Amino acid sequence: MSEQRVIDLRSDTVTVPSAEMRRAIAEAAVGDDVFGEDPTVRRLEAMAAERTGKEAALFVASGTMSNLVAIMAHCGRGDEAIVGSESHILHYEVAGAAGVAGVQLRAVPNDARGGIDPADVAATVRAENVHLPTTTLLCIENTHNRCGGAAIRLEDIEALSEVARRHGVRVHIDGARIFNAALALGTSVAALSAPADSIGFCLSKGLGAPVGSVLCGSGEFIARARKMRKMIGGGMRQGGVIAAAGVYALEHMVERLADDHANAKTLARGLAELPMVELDAESVDTNIVIYGVRGDAVGFVRAMKRAGVLATMPAPGRVRMVTHYGIERGDIDDALERVRHAAAALA
Repeated sequence: MSEQRVIDLRSDTVTVPSAEMRRAIAEAAVGDDVFGEDPTVRRLEAMAAERTGKEAALFVASGTMSNLVAIMAHCGRGDEAIVGSESHILHYEVAGAAGVAGVQLRAVPNDARGGIDPADVAATVRAENVHLPTTTLLCIENTHNRCGGAAIRLEDIEALSEVARRHGVRVHIDGARIFNAALALGTSVAALSAPADSIGFCLSKGLGAPVGSVLCGSGEFIARARKMRKMIGGGMRQGGVIAAAGVYALEHMVERLADDHANAKTLARGLAELPMVELDAESVDTNIVIYGVRGDAVGFVRAMKRAGVLATMPAPGRVRMVTHYGIERGDIDDALERVRHAAAALA
């Protein structure tokens, strides 16, 4: 009897490269990227700059490194950056802004869909005072991970950016899943990036590459960021081996994100039918489904795992499931059937 296949919905970081992507990796032209001589890295950076509408780009190892390098390039030691209360930078990046960059983070509230009130930003910017850090940077997350993968609208980004500029504050977008946001909103990545001074996006999530992110901004900003990347050990030699996966992802993996969104919506609608689940299925924008559980959420996640469906808990009583490359509609139907049995057994 064959073993039941595990349906892994913990994250879109669990994807594995397709055969075609592996072939691109194997055949990549390479050189020393620290010398600026890797043709595949340079191609990826040019593609990323074009997609985001920015002047230049920098290939880095991860989204966390992208955000850290951006903070280091925008801010001086002892400065302050404003972030959302539910932001990835605040919750999941090991206090790198403080520990490595010497930059203090100050949180303003995120609403349930990841939004930030421009008035809160205006009230949080520090006045010039010898006792206070200088507010240098505002960070916006799009899509918003902890807020159900919500896509932040262009008009909201513009409103936040206008407040920031009025106070002499630069704007960075943590756009780990910005391609998901653009697809959900029916716009372009360049349009969503335009109000910001910099944006980073991940290749290793919905785009299906095994590693890497790209940070984009002005030529002057990227020159500083390149130096900061080197400072924290991020300079790569024959980086084209992994950059080739990013090139392939941008060429072949963007449009298929629509499948992930459709699968997430189907998953959410099925979950919402369970009496123990608290979820507005129509609020799901992209590929992340976060919901409340009435009763024993930990036991529910364990029961799902025993049934071969993997999920995570981003907060007590909350469960997170993410659709991605390698998960098809049939897998969603199968997962929902298993979850129904798990819920019934737990009840």
